[in-house]
Amino acid sequence: MNLLATIMLYAGSVVITVWGIAHIVPTKSVIAGFEPLTEDNRRILIMEWVSAGLTLCFIGVLAFSVTVIGPRDSVGSLFALRGSAVMLLIMAFWTLVTGGRTSTVQFKICPMVKTAVAALFLVGSAL
Repeated sequence: MNLLATIMLYAGSVVITVWGIAHIVPTKSVIAGFEPLTEDNRRILIMEWVSAGLTLCFIGVLAFSVTVIGPRDSVGSLFALRGSAVMLLIMAFWTLVTGGRTSTVQFKICPMVKTAVAALFLVGSAL
């Protein structure tokens, strides 16, 4: 296994998992910023906010797992890594056209983080 590819895959996995956790941790203050909300809208917003963070964590753990378990060049590993990259690019685009157009710095950074990790996964899986 190529050392540079392994480092890229591990780095991307850690970055996106930490980004997912950082997405979940401030949920209470994020929801407070949308007040006043009906109870149903509060629940839906919490569900969606936490789901997005959990998705990022899942992508990171999946990529980390297939890198550890290997072989990294198996069809299953390549599918998981490249599929994760595609999902991150879709999420980056969606964030760019929605939250990325707000004045909130975290929303402006998010598409760049997702795109950078997708690039790490794509290049790392190709080496």
